[in-house]
Amino acid sequence: MTMMKIFCIGALSIASLYFAQNFPVSAIPENLKKNANAVIRKDFTTIQINSINDIKYQYTTVTTVLNKDGDEKAVIAIPYEKGDNISDVKVALYDESGKKIKSYSKSDFGDFANNNQGTFYSNSRVLALAYTPTQYPYTVEFSYQIGEENTVFLPDFIPFRSTNISLEEAQMKIINKSGIELKSKTYPSKYNYASVVESDNTAEKIYTYKNVPAIDDAFLLPQPVKILPKVSFALTKFNLEGKQGSINDWSDFGSWYYNSILQPVSLSTPAIKAEVSALNLQGTTEEKVKKIYQYMQTKTRYIFVALGIGGWQPMLPDEVQKKGYGDCKGLTNYMKTLLDEAGIPSYYSVINSGISPVSFDKDFPKMGGNHVILMVPTDKGNIWLENTSQQIAFNHLSYSTTDRNVLSIRKNGIELIETPSYSAEQSKEKQNLKIKINEDNSIVGEGNFSYTGIQYDNNLILANLSPKERNEVMKNSLDILNFEKIEMKNFLNDKDNATAKFDLDFKAHNYSKNAGSSIIFRAVPIYSNTVYKIDENRELPFELRQSFEDDYEIDFTVPKSYKLDEIPENVTVNSEFGTYKLSFVKNGDVLKVNRMIRINKGLYPKEKYNDYINFRKKTLNLDNSKILISKI
Repeated sequence: MTMMKIFCIGALSIASLYFAQNFPVSAIPENLKKNANAVIRKDFTTIQINSINDIKYQYTTVTTVLNKDGDEKAVIAIPYEKGDNISDVKVALYDESGKKIKSYSKSDFGDFANNNQGTFYSNSRVLALAYTPTQYPYTVEFSYQIGEENTVFLPDFIPFRSTNISLEEAQMKIINKSGIELKSKTYPSKYNYASVVESDNTAEKIYTYKNVPAIDDAFLLPQPVKILPKVSFALTKFNLEGKQGSINDWSDFGSWYYNSILQPVSLSTPAIKAEVSALNLQGTTEEKVKKIYQYMQTKTRYIFVALGIGGWQPMLPDEVQKKGYGDCKGLTNYMKTLLDEAGIPSYYSVINSGISPVSFDKDFPKMGGNHVILMVPTDKGNIWLENTSQQIAFNHLSYSTTDRNVLSIRKNGIELIETPSYSAEQSKEKQNLKIKINEDNSIVGEGNFSYTGIQYDNNLILANLSPKERNEVMKNSLDILNFEKIEMKNFLNDKDNATAKFDLDFKAHNYSKNAGSSIIFRAVPIYSNTVYKIDENRELPFELRQSFEDDYEIDFTVPKSYKLDEIPENVTVNSEFGTYKLSFVKNGDVLKVNRMIRINKGLYPKEKYNDYINFRKKTLNLDNSKILISKI
């Protein structure tokens, strides 16, 4: 108890010292203003671990917002769980010169459900202070203390997590009084963008960053977490809502996870047994799993739930079965229980879901992940099930969960397993277009479109839209054409084969141009018209996040009174980034154009950025190859 008092007095003294300062904008180094909408002047965190179930955090941040786009970088909020103890909340606002213009205390905060995912049930709360700035720049100084019993979630120390924000100074101090071993691992920046200074003694660990410039939100930029250094921490013994465990290795942690989190809610019921029996399962393991999975999709929907052992324990299968909803944890647990009843083993698998793959470190076990999926092993390979979508295909993972590892929870530990990685051939768009060239420069077309792999994901949104909404989406996404009318027909979400298909009828004007008595038009009607710009000052690598392939077959029919006169040469362009092919075959008054582009995913060095841009510029120019028809 005495130690706690000493800590609180020390923390309060530090906070008072910070609040005695002011922070004129003129004191910010110029290099930290470059590409920045906001500058973190100070970001100091002190963590005191008193025992396996007693941890205290002291946070003090000072952020200068340079313009309106920086407002979101200085949100004044305290996320917490019911039962946490929040104290010493202080907020001060300063003008450009560093003069204090307003102060706030805890009583000025509103207390809200921490709800950013729609309707859900949760123990998560947030104290938030609403402030509308009247001038820029301004500075927010914000500090508070929070105590809790959960010691499994020690935060990573990273300069910042988003683009267009810079850092003047950050410090994390960890005081470990618990007697429990604290493990740490430093991950240096692969690009020498910043470095962490470590100071370690028997009483405390101190980590510091200084003068880290903003990362500009540049084209094809990897996520900042892939550029910046970080330090991770984990106690070898921990507490989560009264459930104590150890994490010396993944085996240790997995056994605890299975026995404390999953086993208590892995309970079937007579109603669930009856559900599976009524499905009359026959055939191979894959056929049985598919039938159960597609049944589960028809009767459940996703709703976020953050209840049960810190939001980590799933709902009981019986609850999901009766209510018809659940979050990723509950729906996955329900699906696993259905498979258990069918005698098919499966594994609850925790994953880092996101647009850019992030994997768990096999050599540094710690609590993590933000999503749950299910893995079903078979003789023919693993079946992967995303259980939160009523529309996604069987055994298909979206781009947010492919190409990374999962924590596959087993009775005797955790196995780290890789999720699938889709090749360009597996992520394909196929276009078959029949285009009639008209003398008034318009075209009339009909097309068949199909999408697989990652490109299936991009079109899955169409499944939930009305016909009118689908037409509008097509008109906006294919704006390379000046549509007079457009109609999507026969949309099909093939959930057995992870393929989206539809037909398109359209008329577009101003497609061709007159050249005397001749008409000129481009070889590829529908393509991505992304603007690619050379950057001689590229500072960071670029990431092509997914491999994909587009195969187009276009049949142009010319007017009866015209003939095909000038046709471009066939061409192939090879690059380390991909391949492009364009070919032409003339058959009477019909010209067949075949166009293929394949892109290879990868994280490429900045020195190759302009090579990639030139490759894509060349492919765009070839898409615009001109065909000449002349009046007979």
